[in-house]
Amino acid sequence: MASLNRRVRRVAATAVALAFGSALALTGTATAGTGTPPGSHVTSVPLAQGLYQSAYSERNDVLWATASVGQPPAPVTASQLLRIDPDTLEVEAAYTPPTNGTVEAVYGIDVDDEHNTLWVTNTRNNSVAVYSQKTGRHLATRLNVNHSREVVVDEKRDVVWASAFSDGALVAFDSRTLKEIRRVAVEGSGPTGLAVNERTGAVYAADFTNNQIIEVAPGSRAPRLIPTGEGPLSIALSTDGRTAYTADQASGTMSVVDLRRGTVTKSVATGAGAKSVAVDACSGHALVANRLAGSLSVVDPRAGRVVETVTTDAYPNHVRMTGGSTAYVVDKSGSGPTGEDGLTRIRLSPQAPLRHDSAGPRPAC
Repeated sequence: MASLNRRVRRVAATAVALAFGSALALTGTATAGTGTPPGSHVTSVPLAQGLYQSAYSERNDVLWATASVGQPPAPVTASQLLRIDPDTLEVEAAYTPPTNGTVEAVYGIDVDDEHNTLWVTNTRNNSVAVYSQKTGRHLATRLNVNHSREVVVDEKRDVVWASAFSDGALVAFDSRTLKEIRRVAVEGSGPTGLAVNERTGAVYAADFTNNQIIEVAPGSRAPRLIPTGEGPLSIALSTDGRTAYTADQASGTMSVVDLRRGTVTKSVATGAGAKSVAVDACSGHALVANRLAGSLSVVDPRAGRVVETVTTDAYPNHVRMTGGSTAYVVDKSGSGPTGEDGLTRIRLSPQAPLRHDSAGPRPAC
């Protein structure tokens, strides 16, 4: 992880460095959020030290989160997969990854509801792993994904993609056999966040090193490179798949990218240390977690402006959207009674759907 952290220090480092403590503690007491505009309802809980990312399982109505404690170069001292009730925000179960010399610490995460599994990145072990959603049992570990950072599941094609930051590569696995099936490398790149268009099968990666998006389409011989903002860490797609949004950490912006034309059409200032981006399928708005600003920006990408700013606990690290315009943000605030990081649920105020985003029927919102 040292190579990424060095780059991040040059562009507001604390936004990417893992802020781990020395122990893993759980709690479930909800407190009201503060600094929130009228309309959105915010609930926060101190959850666990070392929170990193979350993923929502529609099949099981469960929010999953990864937590790993131990700031490099110190070893990982604890790591868990947390199964969380999305309504009460209580931890229902905590599963410990296997240890083989070192703890197989979990960081990036996505769910495969078709096969009822979880895919995670074991960044410090240069691997990805698969777990059962039903039992939390570790099913497999796949090596040779150097500085594995994020993972995304394409359920329609039974494909799982992982970003290998140190290799400058995107690595694909068969979600049925759990075996590697494809590897696409871009020399000199540093892929971080991932998004997949399940209608076309194209996968998109934010290239943090080169301020661009890497597009890999099914059957393509070479990846397509598309410019975006400065220091992109995370990427999401509009519901029609025609537009990409990147959270640009270096500039504190969200870029709106026309994927057909391969151009940036808008750059929206969101806040210092823009770290993670997700899309609200109900409204079509994009949400950006601003690590250094301690906020979540709700962006109307068509108008190119922030329509709402929600204050979070310090150092928000990742945002995940679920149905019904509900966002879950994990942070690295250490603000809990015993130093826990927090989970914030934000039920967004109703917004009219964007007129230009017509990918078909929207979910019930």
